Amino acid sequence: MSTVLTLVASDPKHPLTDAHLKKIIKMIDFYNAQPTCQPIWIKKRAVAEIGINQSGGFSMMRHLWDFLEDDKIDVFITPIEGRRKKVLLADMDSTIVEGETLDDLAAHAGIKDQVAEITTRAMNGELDFHAALNERVGLLRGLPAKALSDTLDALKINPGAAQMIKTMRENGTHCVLVSGGFTFFTSAVATKLLFMTHHGNELGIENNVLTGKVLPPILDKNSKVEFLRHYMNMYNLDADSCMAIGDGANDLPMLKLAGFGVGYKAKETVKQDVENQIIHGDFTAALYAQGYNGKEILEA
Repeated sequence: MSTVLTLVASDPKHPLTDAHLKKIIKMIDFYNAQPTCQPIWIKKRAVAEIGINQSGGFSMMRHLWDFLEDDKIDVFITPIEGRRKKVLLADMDSTIVEGETLDDLAAHAGIKDQVAEITTRAMNGELDFHAALNERVGLLRGLPAKALSDTLDALKINPGAAQMIKTMRENGTHCVLVSGGFTFFTSAVATKLLFMTHHGNELGIENNVLTGKVLPPILDKNSKVEFLRHYMNMYNLDADSCMAIGDGANDLPMLKLAGFGVGYKAKETVKQDVENQIIHGDFTAALYAQGYNGKEILEA
């Protein structure tokens, strides 16, 4: 199957050059991949494409990551057909938004470091997600519900996320926010960024304080996959027509099912298993990888 490599530079001090493209063409030959045309500049010194006759596999992508690391250039590989996806499922914490909302919420109880340590291990796949979630939420028992609003007010959207959602939505993509975090936050973030739908976990709240419980059922990595399948069935699409983006172990099954699964500043467990990664740049890189040009990327 014919595929395309997309190169996206993220640092003006380290532009993408013809020398990079020539070196890459030599490198991919080692993996029996051959260019099908001359490199195409999408945005001079920043974004270029190289059509190749076949994927060189995960080893080739890791080789390219290493080569491009110092210059902070991201590289993606996608089939030429169907590059623009019809459904997008995006994780929220440490993906669409900066940091982990549960950790930030724990700061209001004075236990952020304790909760964050559990979060890090869970997102690296070292702990059972259900147990880790229940343990962290249990530590917040008695916290005033106002802490939710205070945490939301301080929440920061990661660069390019709003542009990605607006551009894909305007081009007919059904955009869904799906998170192992909480609906108090997913609802607000989905509204702000114009996601069409959102899914998350529900915090127990009684008398304006947190009960320390997560209301069942708990949304986990399997739930994310089921939501992806749900939207595939809704629109009669196959997985190749879908994109998923996330950073942690609970995103991995969703990323692997989607035709275009993208790790965003991902944990090592995701980087070891997903060949498309935003390592250096922002979310607009995922638009270029889908064949959008600079003029098509909408401001948000």
